[in-house]
Amino acid sequence: MSVESIPFLALVFSLPARNATERMRAWRALKAMGGVVLRDGVYLLPAKTAQNERLFSVANDIQTSGGMAEVVGILPHSPNQLEAFRTLFDRSGEYVLLQTDMAQLDPERADLTALKRTLRGMRRRFSEIAAIDFFPGQLQEITAACLTTLETVLANRLNPDEPTSDNRVIAPLDLKNYQSKVWVTRADLWIDRLASAWLIQRFIDPDARFLWLSSSDMPPTGAIGFDFDGAQFTHVGSYVTFETLLASFGLEKNTALLHLGRMIHALDVGGHSLEAAGFSALVSGMKIRIQDDDVLFSTVQKILDDYFIYFYSQENSDG
Repeated sequence: MSVESIPFLALVFSLPARNATERMRAWRALKAMGGVVLRDGVYLLPAKTAQNERLFSVANDIQTSGGMAEVVGILPHSPNQLEAFRTLFDRSGEYVLLQTDMAQLDPERADLTALKRTLRGMRRRFSEIAAIDFFPGQLQEITAACLTTLETVLANRLNPDEPTSDNRVIAPLDLKNYQSKVWVTRADLWIDRLASAWLIQRFIDPDARFLWLSSSDMPPTGAIGFDFDGAQFTHVGSYVTFETLLASFGLEKNTALLHLGRMIHALDVGGHSLEAAGFSALVSGMKIRIQDDDVLFSTVQKILDDYFIYFYSQENSDG
């Protein structure tokens, strides 16, 4: 039976009593990779390729140190035993502890420097838990959404010029009246502005030209503004600018764009989206590397193209 065909692996080992250092090293390595103790000297892990390599490496280190170590496949004898083994890897308690810490944090009042440090630590904790959450469920999704919301508040505090929400009614508009236009928004592009510019060029005005305005710049006559106070397209009600554009031009019928809208909404004003954290990390990394807004937009366009293709394929797959 191949390793790939069994659900669990167990490391069975023993070390001479005098070799306490190697025993501690093995324990730390097994704990870091998410192994659980069945009994003294027996650790269980799901049979995943990434874990296989690490598990065999620990076994080899133990053997090199003069101990006995064997990696054996474990095949549960019944559905009940399979479920019992899966339960051993339940990370609910760790997620609840992290959520409790997040609930005690007031991101609007916390010192900005301390908030950044705290959220970096929480993101690291979440990543460490998720890395060994071999059977993830809804609690992982909820924790990720809560963390993304806190990080969104931090991003908004770091960018205090985010537009306020307008309560006007969104009127349907005709695409033919918005072709080959100059579109303007605030410089130092971030999530909603990047995504809105992508939406404009891909689905509204293929020949659009964009200007990124500093705080002292005045929009040129006839230019169409988006994502700033007083712009034609900005936050309306609970909508971020990306969603306002969708509603204005009848693009909400496109379910892939709706998925994108939920992701942008979560990152701009908070909410739940499984993909939000990954996109935020990508754009944050790009902004460290790229200071030119034109280059940044060109780079992010390709990423958003891929997100759209992914969402579209999910909606239109046979399965």
